[in-house]
Amino acid sequence: MLRFCNSQNQSMERLTISCFILLLFIFAFAADAGSIGVNFGRVANNLPSAVSVVQLLKSQGLERVKLYDTDPSVLKSLAGSGIKVVVDLPNEQLYVAAKRPSFAYTWVRKNIVAYYPATQIHAIAVGNEVFVDPNNTTEYLVPAMRNVQAALVKYNLASSIKVSSPIALSALQNSYPSSAGSFKPELIEPVIKPMLGFLRQTGSFLMVNAYPFFAYSANADVISLDYALFRDNPGVVDAGNGLRYYSLFDAQIDAVFAAMSTLKYDDLQMMVTETGWPSKGDQNEAGASEENAAAYNGNLVRKILNGGGTPLRPKADIEVYLFALFNENKKPGPTSERNYGLFYPNEEKVYNIPFTVEEAKQQGPQGPVGLGKSQVAPVNGGGGGHGGVSTSSSGQTWCVANTKAGEKSLQAALDYACGEGGADCGQIQPDGPCYDPNTLEAHASYAFNSYYQKKSRGMGTCDFQGAGFVVTQPPRFGKCEFPTGY
Repeated sequence: MLRFCNSQNQSMERLTISCFILLLFIFAFAADAGSIGVNFGRVANNLPSAVSVVQLLKSQGLERVKLYDTDPSVLKSLAGSGIKVVVDLPNEQLYVAAKRPSFAYTWVRKNIVAYYPATQIHAIAVGNEVFVDPNNTTEYLVPAMRNVQAALVKYNLASSIKVSSPIALSALQNSYPSSAGSFKPELIEPVIKPMLGFLRQTGSFLMVNAYPFFAYSANADVISLDYALFRDNPGVVDAGNGLRYYSLFDAQIDAVFAAMSTLKYDDLQMMVTETGWPSKGDQNEAGASEENAAAYNGNLVRKILNGGGTPLRPKADIEVYLFALFNENKKPGPTSERNYGLFYPNEEKVYNIPFTVEEAKQQGPQGPVGLGKSQVAPVNGGGGGHGGVSTSSSGQTWCVANTKAGEKSLQAALDYACGEGGADCGQIQPDGPCYDPNTLEAHASYAFNSYYQKKSRGMGTCDFQGAGFVVTQPPRFGKCEFPTGY
């Protein structure tokens, strides 16, 4: 580029115009890029001081951090750092924040106004994965968000600080194919639509926690590791929208975009508040390794910093927060839960990945790019995030009908499954326990799953030329129970 701009073979006028256009392109490219932050969880007893953490963030070029509370020592240490901060109002405070506007005002005054603008708080996460909280605080979510927003308005901060709430992918009824993404029906009217309406009204964005690791680990027999790690792969074509997907992350994010679009909220932006990959795991946690963690997080950073949107939203500037800054030795659950950290508590890197545009350019893609492993369709899943909630999958998968394929395709696939395919279709006959509901979707789903399970969930055995797809939640059609093996 410098040689081009210094060329003596161009007239001064053409040189000036060419270099000006080139600079515009460079700035436009930078403006279109997303941004990377990190979650600072503190469920550990061996972490460095807040002051040291801020120094570490700055030394790594990390300019965004997300917290799970409003700890005074951390917020004070972030003052004057230039680091943008997302703070959290915990789930256990949703009830009182919803019922008492005075509590929300006091909370904002003590935890936001007291530190802003020296500490650059730019978003408040009201709760975390509330829909799967075992304490069932869903009904208080939107009222709490509104009261927090009202408090920000009172203190003239509403234009600077946005209010949202992270949802897990388990809030989706369907996530594959991405074009069929939809929210769980029981959540739509009580909370999803009111929340999306609130986000639109306030100019905010939907916060989403997305973990391709959970889907891969539970279904390693049907999901390509290259597809999960952003490595080179043939891609998967979504029959619903015709788009080709090269990563499970993009497919999961677009499923949420599609779910919002179904409810007529195409205009909302998204912030990925949690995503990551563990460097260690138990024996049954397929894919948990240092190499895979470096590949996933490193390749994701490169994608986001290079302006990578998604196939459905190619121009989306997505703000992504990696989980997590440190390994947290007091987290309950499987080994993976304590090994999502980018750094050890002594501040040494667990593995080396880029955090800035400059580093991303210097480091090449992680892992065996170009191997072209055989790719199969991704599955529904993604699980919960890291608020102490277990994943939504037990490792089992089922095959169900894709209604977008149309009745003709579904009927042809059903005939094949029950005929030449050898599926156990006696259960969906008029006197069978799975005859009701008597719909093509229900009967085809049962037949497809029977064929899929008899074929040991082999690659391609749930395709039916686009009429079937894999899910990680037990299908629900009346009182019928879908088998998981024969």
